[in-house]
Amino acid sequence: MRLARLIPIVLIALACAVPSRAQDAEGAKDHPMFSRMPGYQIANYDATDFGSFDFEIGKDVPKKVEGRYWRIDYEVKEGGKKAGPLQIGRNYTDLIVKRGGKKLAEVLDSGGGTTTAVLPAAGSKGALWLQIEVNNGGDGYVLIVVEEGAMKQDVEFTAGELAEALKTKGRIALHDILFDTGKATIKSESAAALAPIGELLTSDPSLALEIQGHTDNVGAAAANLTLSQDRAAAVKAYVVEHFGIASSRLTTAGLGDTKPIGDNKTDEGKARNRRVELVKK
Repeated sequence: MRLARLIPIVLIALACAVPSRAQDAEGAKDHPMFSRMPGYQIANYDATDFGSFDFEIGKDVPKKVEGRYWRIDYEVKEGGKKAGPLQIGRNYTDLIVKRGGKKLAEVLDSGGGTTTAVLPAAGSKGALWLQIEVNNGGDGYVLIVVEEGAMKQDVEFTAGELAEALKTKGRIALHDILFDTGKATIKSESAAALAPIGELLTSDPSLALEIQGHTDNVGAAAANLTLSQDRAAAVKAYVVEHFGIASSRLTTAGLGDTKPIGDNKTDEGKARNRRVELVKK
């Protein structure tokens, strides 16, 4: 009987012992690299594998960064003690600086404001960008993080779409055949983009193609020319080996950076210029 009376008391004690983070928005969690300020909870949470944000960097034009994206909105818990805007902002940017990064901008006063920092790329990860936006004197703040990186290509051309483009235009540019940086080694994730080429050539035995390699203008022109030739040859070798296509049906050409289709002054333009083109013979 005494045990039965103790059960409600134990349950109440356990409920009181639940961490305060139970007040966070459903499905929300801190960024894997950054904890929250003490006394705050998550009001809103958004994380995606690929997104973009315009970071304030102390100039008139913000810096647009694309990659893995987080936005976490924090607010003071009921009855909690808020921190000052300067305290909040510098807790994050100082951490970036201690890890070898750089503070890019800080516009914070007693009412709030914004501060931005960047951590250089490390290993296979791109640079990590962070911005803190403090509101209402510290009642709430927003943590925005983007880890630079390219989007995973989930949608590919089908063999039918390749055939239609070659029929109507005589050529098609492919941007999702990827290579190791500065090399002609095809990355494994390119298999989905190469499969329709093999399917098309198998279904139409009369079709012959020239495989062209193109680069951006980073590096010496002669080196880019050689690299583009090697990459075109690598694609041909892949198609012959994996799909049993006769080598005689495929020729290759490398044009280096001589035929840009994008502006080499921008990252987006350079990405467009790095491509493989199929040309109907």
